[in-house]
Amino acid sequence: MTQTQEVGLTRTRTFSWSDPAAHAAMVGRRSGLEMLRAMISGELPPPPFMQTIDVDGFEADEGRVTVRLTPQEFHYNPLGSVHGGILSTLLDTAAACTVHSVLPAGQGYTSMDLNVKFLRPVTTASGQLRCTGAILSRTRRNALAEARLTDESGQLVAYATSSCLIFDVPPGR
Repeated sequence: MTQTQEVGLTRTRTFSWSDPAAHAAMVGRRSGLEMLRAMISGELPPPPFMQTIDVDGFEADEGRVTVRLTPQEFHYNPLGSVHGGILSTLLDTAAACTVHSVLPAGQGYTSMDLNVKFLRPVTTASGQLRCTGAILSRTRRNALAEARLTDESGQLVAYATSSCLIFDVPPGR
């Protein structure tokens, strides 16, 4: 739950988040797609960072994840546009969760890199952003994914590729 309040020229924002241990306890016990769908349905809470940046929601299918966010003032940098770190977070999330969506129970992943290209500024006037990830290549131990971030009008605003390391999760972790 997020609340924003305007007090004069200053705005305040409060939010709450769920214990991230709920997710960590499930790693390796369910397939990646099962975990993602449990978050979408509300069975598992969203991870804290999604509540911190106020993600609107996401969709997941095998090999494709979409994350949505409506730009808000608290996402802004000093130049009056959404900070590149927020956009990078969306790109990283879509790319990495796409890798997660194809992993069976007993496997996990970690990002090895994220290569981002910013194409145009994003502001509150950009409307809801949509960031969609897709798998470009996958081997037993590595995956390469891409993510495309578009504004409400469908214009591409940023693009990224991410390499992920795939590993076996020890039983009972």
